[in-house]
Amino acid sequence: MKEASAERIREEERDVETELVKCENCGSNMVFDPESQQLECVHCGSKKSFASGVIASELDITDGFSEDSEWQGEDVYCFFCDNCGAKIVLKGGEAATVCPFCNSAHAIKPEEMSGLKPNALVPFVFDEEKGLELAKAWAKKKFFAPRKFKKNITSDSFKGVYAPCFTFDSFTTSYYEGRIGKTHTRTVGSGKNRRTETYVVWRNIRGTYRYNFDDLLITAGKKFDQPTLDKIAPYDTNESKRYEENYLLGFMAYQYDEELTDCWQKAKRRIDGKLKSLILSQYIHDRVAYLNVSTVHEKVTYKYVMLPVYVGAFNFKKKLYNFFVNGSTGKVSGKTPKSALRITLFIALIVAVIFALAYLFTS
Repeated sequence: MKEASAERIREEERDVETELVKCENCGSNMVFDPESQQLECVHCGSKKSFASGVIASELDITDGFSEDSEWQGEDVYCFFCDNCGAKIVLKGGEAATVCPFCNSAHAIKPEEMSGLKPNALVPFVFDEEKGLELAKAWAKKKFFAPRKFKKNITSDSFKGVYAPCFTFDSFTTSYYEGRIGKTHTRTVGSGKNRRTETYVVWRNIRGTYRYNFDDLLITAGKKFDQPTLDKIAPYDTNESKRYEENYLLGFMAYQYDEELTDCWQKAKRRIDGKLKSLILSQYIHDRVAYLNVSTVHEKVTYKYVMLPVYVGAFNFKKKLYNFFVNGSTGKVSGKTPKSALRITLFIALIVAVIFALAYLFTS
């Protein structure tokens, strides 16, 4: 079965050997160079600029709900990992022989590649080598991580991936009513009965609150979920570039798992939580009996933006651990395995210190 699978992958690699950007100097393939923000020849190092500085535009969300701007015919291809389910998008001529999220060679080409095409992108600003250095420095600080994990963060399991996200702009008008309280203390009684008691002064509130949400960022990928995005954020999506396929050369992209409509619902839930917090911040209180908020959204726009992320995959005792590096800021986050030996030794050290201190104070 493995031989058949490998043969299938080789056939699909031949299927996608389409036109790439060729070096005018030596004819080799060119890739996107994060440092120069240009295309660079993998052989002779020649540089070539492209229309990379145009700021992405906001799109009307009602158009996005009905649009299906397929990527077909755009010289990009999608590979589906039948091990972890990730959908990896590549510019023609590349091949997803290894999935960046699970590091397995289970990439197969689906029959169709439909859905919205990105209109915005935040480019990588440093290369894989720099990203790997940042990941290793982060791993060294993980005291309980096993030595094997720290020593085996290599380029073989570390890939640059553009992760799918939506940004949302919305001008909101909220109508609210609620009941809040403030705790006070007072002294009552006299003599032996003198005591301090607490009481709550309640008040009813109501009003109108307006707030403009700008580029609220919601991930659209299950393999790169919202908690992960929040941990390595921020990204300067207000300065995101208009999507250009040349940015993908030498990198992978992860096609979204969640539709625009689903992500907008997630965004609205986040907006609701933020609005309640903002409304309550206007009042002095320490208790909330209830707060009802009704919000109207106007001038809602979105961008389908690809964010630069270096993804690391590490298998330890049959369990997969992913870690992520923000390709703009270098911020790192992720999960690491825990060494039972290191934890045991640490506990033993703490116990020994406690006994030593107890001996010093009692002797």
